[in-house]
Amino acid sequence: MPGKSQGSFCMEPLSFCLLLSACSGWWSPANSAKPKGQGHPHMNSIRIDGDITLGGLFPVHGRGAEGKACGELKKEKGIHRLEAMLFALDRINNDPDLLPNITLGARILDTCSRDTHALEQSLTFVQALIEKDSTEVRCVNGGPPIITKPERVVGVIGASGSSVSIMVANILRLFKIPQISYASTAPDLSDNSRYDFFSRVVPSDTYQAQAMVDIVKELKWNYVSTLASEGSYGESGVEAFIQKSREDGGVCVAQSVKIPREPKAGEFDKIIRRLLETSHARAVIIFANEDDIRRVLEAAKRANQTGHFIWMGSDSWGSKISPVLHLEEVAEGSVTILPKRVSVKGFDRYFSSRTLDNNRRNIWFAEFWEDNFHCKLSRHALKKGSSIKKCTNRERIGQDSSYEQEGKVQFVIDAVYAMGHALHNMHKSLCPGKVGLCPKMDPVDGVELLKYIRSVNFSGIAGMPVTFNENGDAPGRYDIYQYQIKNSTPEYKVIGQWTDHLHLKIERMQWPSVGQQPPSSICSLPCKPGERKKLVKGIPCCWHCERCDGYQYQLDEFHCKMCRFNERPNENHTSCVPIPIVKLEWSSPWAMVPVFIAIVGIIATLFVVVTFVRYNDTPIVKASGRELSYVLLTGIFLCYATTFLMIAEPAAGTCSLRRIFLGLGMSISYAALLTKTNRIYRIFEQGKKSVSAPRFISPASQLVITFTLISLQLMGVCIWFIVDPSHSIIDYEDQRTTDPLFARGILKCDISDLSLICLLGYSMLLMVTCTVYAIKTRGVPETFNEAKPIGFTMYTTCIVWLAFIPIFFGTSQSAEKMYIQTMTLTISVSLSASVSLGMLYVPKVYIILFHPEQNVPKRKRSLKAVVTAATMSNKFTQKGGFRPNGEAKSELCENLETQGNVLPLHGQRCLLSRKPVQSSPVVHQLHLRDCGCSICLSDTEEHLPL
Repeated sequence: MPGKSQGSFCMEPLSFCLLLSACSGWWSPANSAKPKGQGHPHMNSIRIDGDITLGGLFPVHGRGAEGKACGELKKEKGIHRLEAMLFALDRINNDPDLLPNITLGARILDTCSRDTHALEQSLTFVQALIEKDSTEVRCVNGGPPIITKPERVVGVIGASGSSVSIMVANILRLFKIPQISYASTAPDLSDNSRYDFFSRVVPSDTYQAQAMVDIVKELKWNYVSTLASEGSYGESGVEAFIQKSREDGGVCVAQSVKIPREPKAGEFDKIIRRLLETSHARAVIIFANEDDIRRVLEAAKRANQTGHFIWMGSDSWGSKISPVLHLEEVAEGSVTILPKRVSVKGFDRYFSSRTLDNNRRNIWFAEFWEDNFHCKLSRHALKKGSSIKKCTNRERIGQDSSYEQEGKVQFVIDAVYAMGHALHNMHKSLCPGKVGLCPKMDPVDGVELLKYIRSVNFSGIAGMPVTFNENGDAPGRYDIYQYQIKNSTPEYKVIGQWTDHLHLKIERMQWPSVGQQPPSSICSLPCKPGERKKLVKGIPCCWHCERCDGYQYQLDEFHCKMCRFNERPNENHTSCVPIPIVKLEWSSPWAMVPVFIAIVGIIATLFVVVTFVRYNDTPIVKASGRELSYVLLTGIFLCYATTFLMIAEPAAGTCSLRRIFLGLGMSISYAALLTKTNRIYRIFEQGKKSVSAPRFISPASQLVITFTLISLQLMGVCIWFIVDPSHSIIDYEDQRTTDPLFARGILKCDISDLSLICLLGYSMLLMVTCTVYAIKTRGVPETFNEAKPIGFTMYTTCIVWLAFIPIFFGTSQSAEKMYIQTMTLTISVSLSASVSLGMLYVPKVYIILFHPEQNVPKRKRSLKAVVTAATMSNKFTQKGGFRPNGEAKSELCENLETQGNVLPLHGQRCLLSRKPVQSSPVVHQLHLRDCGCSICLSDTEEHLPL
């Protein structure tokens, strides 16, 4: 290689790498100009020769998918802006007063809207500075390198996206190449210590954020969401907006949503769902690129949220058509902001006159032509049956296609002019009186050029002054637009300006479905009566309305307070009112059912008592044990009567009677039944061991035992009265429901559930004991002393009370606890009494009234089972008579002897001894006394009197 030894490659590894890269076609203009595949390729650069070369970075194509660097063509954001730079270069080169005798050239690259791709492309700008011999290597058709002198880029116009500008600025500052952006607005780029060679003709997003905050406040919105594309532009813009909203106050950010750099399928639908989580935040502040904006609008349309969101777009949206194309209804009412601009009429004439013949310098113009006119330039590119027509080259922009100048065209022109004015001032200072470039500007010193850039002050293409502050930022001047649809024609309409202060003409605004009045997007709705404000931590202008729930009332704007124990809040929780007091009323269905059962039971009990009194001396009444029967009937009556005490209005006297009689009726009933079953059991157990009668089986003894058992119940109640006198209370906890409107104070006796268990516990003990005896005497023949009916009575009673327990205690948390428990208790007591009455007395009354022929002293009954000596009588007393063998005779034996009852001998057994009786074929009958006072019955059917 001429002028450079092999050793120089080793000493300059970076230069060598770049040289190899050039041969590989990374940035070689010759290589880049070649098509890659069918159609129009995403070519890398436009090269225009000149005395001084300016670089240009434009998003001619969008970001590629599936690993591709570049995507679809950007007609407005890419081609319009690129042509604006070419337009400005033509004007400067044709202006005799600006850079006379000096021609500006250009090297324009496609960033493909991707920062990493832009970084690779921007290496072209520093190529000449890296090569020590100032040469460029071109490889043509794989042949040997051709060495040419590359152009030296003295300044760069661009880039568009802030993330791209940041990436490029990092490498350009290393080589001291000034950069002027026409669209990058991220606040990060104002950091002069990091991006000292970066300037921009558009204001920083700090101004834009302030303008947007002012718009939000003017529209009386104080609750908004933010949406940002991942990257410097979006994230910095949102951060600036949040910062300004905090500084000014009065605006709350509901949530900040970030759009990933590489969004997955369904990502934008997920974003819409997330924005809907804060439905009151209808206003959405968007700092996003136009592709993301469009996909957000599409997702909102899919979610059927047209008209719900009010979009406020930053300058990346501005007045562009592409984000809202075919999404006009979703975008209607959107407010956008754009650095103040004027449509450049000269550019409109220039661009409308561009054709394929007069614009060959733009290598992407043919691709634009096809996309703009929906045609194909090459006949071979058309498929058979395709509806796409062939381009005729007679199409005209603005006539055969729609055209509207892109919003940043003015700033591209101003950026090129700012570079031109800086070079002009530098030439006047360094080369006074010289024609063309002088040695001091060959090459151009980037540090010196930056000084002249920062000091320019001229009227831009729109007549507005172009200046830079110490950080390279332009002053903040914005036009405010609203996307409106009038007569089915959508348009961006200017509704105000912002230059340090907001000037918004609300009367020009138009909103979908609500007319002239702006829709609401407020942080918090005014709290309703009974609600307190709970400020959101970190967002002092926002609050949550919290209902003064439960038994709280609204004390003031920010506090709730509990009502007193006997009060509840009124319906809107603004004050407290007394809790109404209730009791079980006689007219309530909860009372009517048990009262009806009790009345029927009392009538039935009185009827049985009257019947027994009337037929007191009949055999059935005598055989039932008259004394205990009347005691038992008394207990049954009290069980029914208890129902009226339980439903009566609680008072000190009523509560005292409840304590006494609730357990007393059951105690009397079960004490009498227990005495009966115990007597039967003792008689039979004693009969197995001896012929002597058990003690305490006489009627008097039975009454003593019964009243002794009852007295224990009364003694417990008396002790209870001494320890805790009876009184009524108003229980505000029993029906303290979750909803205070249903809260009630219960007027009741001061008897807790535990006290009730203790009160009924003794009766339950008697009942269980009686049941045990009933089980033990279950084998007694059906002719003896009601043993089996008593057993069935106790079994049924146990079932009743087993059902009572879960119902009673299972409703302890119910709002109807008092009613359910009272009804359950009274019905259970009445059912217990009814079981005893029905099983023990109804059959006897039936025989007395309807079958008097069976109510006689001598009635024979069939016995199927073996009976014991206990079946002889309900009396078993010793008499003075002695048998021949010296044994005492029982009364029944004597009675049976007197009556002359005899039994067959064949198959007889002596029941107590269980030994066969010796029989003789001569003697066919044996008197009972011959069993030695042991009652003998045949295994076959026998007959005994009652």
